[in-house]
Amino acid sequence: MTEKEAITSLSNVLTLSGGGGVNKQYINVIIQEDIPVLCLNREAKKKKLMPFKVLNDNKANFWQVQGGNWEYFVTNENIEKIKEKLAVKNPKSDLSNNALPKTEDNTKKTEGISAQQLDGFGKEYERYSEMTNEQRVECLGKDKLRLDELLSKKTKSNAEVTEALVDTAKDAALINHAALEEAMNLADDEAKKITQRMVDSTQEMVKSSAQLMQEDIFSNELMHVLVEKSKGTIVHHMTRVYLSGISFVNYYDKLVSTSSAIQKLRIIFPKKFRKLYHSLLPHVFIEDINLERVFYGGMRAISPELYFKWATGFLVHDIGKASAVEYHEGEGAYDRNIVIEHVKTGYKSITTKTNYPVEAGLITGYHHEYYGDSSGYGYFRAYLNQYKKLNPAAKQEYCITYDMESILDFRALAYFPAKILEIIDVYDSLTDPHRIYRKPLEPQEALILMQDEFIKKTIKIDPILFHIFELYIREKEMKIEKV
Repeated sequence: MTEKEAITSLSNVLTLSGGGGVNKQYINVIIQEDIPVLCLNREAKKKKLMPFKVLNDNKANFWQVQGGNWEYFVTNENIEKIKEKLAVKNPKSDLSNNALPKTEDNTKKTEGISAQQLDGFGKEYERYSEMTNEQRVECLGKDKLRLDELLSKKTKSNAEVTEALVDTAKDAALINHAALEEAMNLADDEAKKITQRMVDSTQEMVKSSAQLMQEDIFSNELMHVLVEKSKGTIVHHMTRVYLSGISFVNYYDKLVSTSSAIQKLRIIFPKKFRKLYHSLLPHVFIEDINLERVFYGGMRAISPELYFKWATGFLVHDIGKASAVEYHEGEGAYDRNIVIEHVKTGYKSITTKTNYPVEAGLITGYHHEYYGDSSGYGYFRAYLNQYKKLNPAAKQEYCITYDMESILDFRALAYFPAKILEIIDVYDSLTDPHRIYRKPLEPQEALILMQDEFIKKTIKIDPILFHIFELYIREKEMKIEKV
């Protein structure tokens, strides 16, 4: 698509006449048919083709934003294509998410909970599924109060804190799962309205939880409490990954805040890491591969704002396992489609049914990318392939970005918190003592396996982040031994 082609403003195409509403049927076809959007910045004399869904996931109804420098267009040829698709579409399928008929099935709670859900989310799940939204919000409020009381104490036992962290994280995971199961049956706007108080309460609880984690009580007792309380599969995996993720971000933050740590990485980088990263960025001259190429903008400490947004993403990262219960533990054959579906479901529920931060949605949808390896899956690679199709000359110049904007603009291969979550997720799966059909590995065994299978054989997890994770695990294990 070029400016010379006959083009029409995207706003004119998607705005309904009278009332200024959004034409959701057109949006559905644009997404389904991968129709590109021409983005023009006349002031900067820039233009680029972008997938519609990427732009809209970044900022809903982006074409209606006033005062920006960018304008958005589609070709008249593609407008005709949209009209043709709608003309032959089955009338019954014309209903968009925001136009679901109001039937009893759309609004009532699920009356029965399957045996699989009870196995995967524990016996408590039924209680949370039967709660009203007000009761769930009240429960989250009580959990936040419990955490805040601990924060205000000058002296507190590690056992007391870790017990509270585990209990409140588990509550939040179950509440969000139950609420989003219901929200998936509602139109997007209605779902966002209904889940708003839960989202606000969850984020407030996460802030209190993350603040307690910053007090560095994790290493002594938390993992023991987590293991002791792990009776279910999915919900306890979500809880462990959430708390472990926050703990590791804290460790990383403190590590890179000291100049000596980054300097040590610079010293070992040429011999230990350069070839690995050159395989990810083969178009970059090998001598130009350095820490600034791996980490867009260089390695740096995490701002409090990002810290809390990422923590929320860690909590809800596996919320999509609502439709894929026990996929990793069942006796049946491995079904890749079911495994992939949990990422799609989670991403869709977070981004379309709630007002959680976009960062949380990206973590949910991108945490199994594995640097594009065929064993990975997720939305980013689909978006990236679509972007490359529209922009054949475009190349990613960096491996990891801390910033949401540069991952959505395809300047980097991966999103920092999602790469952290990949490592935590794999490690937890390998060491989970309650796995039924696979023997859990000891920490050192898991690290060796991850190094061999996820870096040496093919790069899936990030080598430098894994190097730091090894330091973190060894330090944590040493502290546990002293207890």
